[in-house]
Amino acid sequence: MAFVVTDNCIACKYTDCVAVCPADAFHEGPNFLAINPIDCIDCDLCAPECPADAIFQEDELPTGQEQFKELNAELSEVWPKITDVISPLPDADKVNGVPNKIDQLIVE
Repeated sequence: MAFVVTDNCIACKYTDCVAVCPADAFHEGPNFLAINPIDCIDCDLCAPECPADAIFQEDELPTGQEQFKELNAELSEVWPKITDVISPLPDADKVNGVPNKIDQLIVE
């Protein structure tokens, strides 16, 4: 099993989770983080560190967030790994908790 980054990370991109990941499983896109399910060792260190509460075990995804399991797998194949903590996006605190941000996801 792997952990999955979900909707609330979009436009926030806090990286507290990256700092504690012993498997370097996180990948960085323009406004979202993704977890590579192959690299994830299911250690549960990242989820409690996420200020946006956007990380869940793949079999415990909240209703409506199921699409993020496949999305994390796909995006982690094309985005670079991130292993260092960086500043969140400028409006992170404003958009943290805003639901249904999938239309704001930048996948370039």
